[in-house]
Amino acid sequence: MAQFQTLLDPTLHSPEVKDFERSLTRRVVGQDRAIRRLARIYQVYKAGLAVAGRPLANLLFLGPTGSGKTRLVEAAGEVLFGSDHSILKIDCAEFQHSHEIAKLIGSPPGYLGHRETQPLITQEALEAHYTDTIKLSFVLFDEIEKASDALWHLLLGILDKATLTLGDNRRVDFSHSIIFLTSNLGSHEVSRLMRGGMGFSADSQMDDEDLDHKIYRVAVEAARRRFSPEFMNRIDKVIVFRSLRKEHLEKILDIELAKVQERIIAAAPGSQFVFKCTRSARDLLLREGTDLKSGARHLKRAIERHLVFPLSNLMATKQVCLGDVITVDAAPGLSKLVFMREEQGALVGASAASVTQTALVPVSTGHAVTQALAFKVSAD
Repeated sequence: MAQFQTLLDPTLHSPEVKDFERSLTRRVVGQDRAIRRLARIYQVYKAGLAVAGRPLANLLFLGPTGSGKTRLVEAAGEVLFGSDHSILKIDCAEFQHSHEIAKLIGSPPGYLGHRETQPLITQEALEAHYTDTIKLSFVLFDEIEKASDALWHLLLGILDKATLTLGDNRRVDFSHSIIFLTSNLGSHEVSRLMRGGMGFSADSQMDDEDLDHKIYRVAVEAARRRFSPEFMNRIDKVIVFRSLRKEHLEKILDIELAKVQERIIAAAPGSQFVFKCTRSARDLLLREGTDLKSGARHLKRAIERHLVFPLSNLMATKQVCLGDVITVDAAPGLSKLVFMREEQGALVGASAASVTQTALVPVSTGHAVTQALAFKVSAD
């Protein structure tokens, strides 16, 4: 009797994991590989196939500053638990000396502060954001290269056995945690290889695949020079974040403009309005916010300086009212924005969702603004 076999597709993800991956892609720009890796880990967790007695995954994120390493972890917390504060974040710059480890795990018996101060890492802190369906936590050790050797030694037990003993002998279980470690090691070398980032032209002799291999090798070699073999051997995956390109910054600009609109909607009642950026205004923000060394952070600072500060002045001086539609354009020949209120543009009774969507519709520089009210606000 002939046997029939069905070919299976192990690359498919469950609908929940697909939604998780799509949501991360909307929030984090230009780092698709890191997102796919995190989605695979989440799929293993949902399937119940995680290795017992170890963290779900130990991930080391390398790459230039402002490329999205910390943002990806925060975005994962937003998607699963509704807030970027749902992650347990340890800023390793605060633990550059051995005695500061007591802030992390508490003072041992016989030492000053024993049982008087709450350690930063506790079982309660890990489980604070558990839900009925998701028993999972994200632990982020940010800028791990700045930590003292004492913290690295502490991490060896967490990364290997998923346990940590506190100063009062309580044990913390990390078997339902994903451990993230971020570092800027090798970022200077990566930036040199990524001359094609931020709108410049990369070496024409090197295709994207070769460039990826070179970037990965340079970053990993920098990490191996800094960290011990015992430490690196406990890392499940090293993920290298590439520098952001111009097209990535344009997408990030859309995300950040939407956040500004959300801040306006959340402002005091009676002052909510809608703003629309012209193509010229967007180009100005991108031009002022592009910096090879700072990545997306410099763009966010440019938005605050050129857009948020002037808008706050308009709100404080009652030049904008509830439901107004404000067109934001670039002043010809000047590095500043011009703010104009449209006649008969009030959105009375509009919902926050529709207001946010409207604010992201770009208008051409030739769009007719019928009311001759122009508020030329300097970005200084």
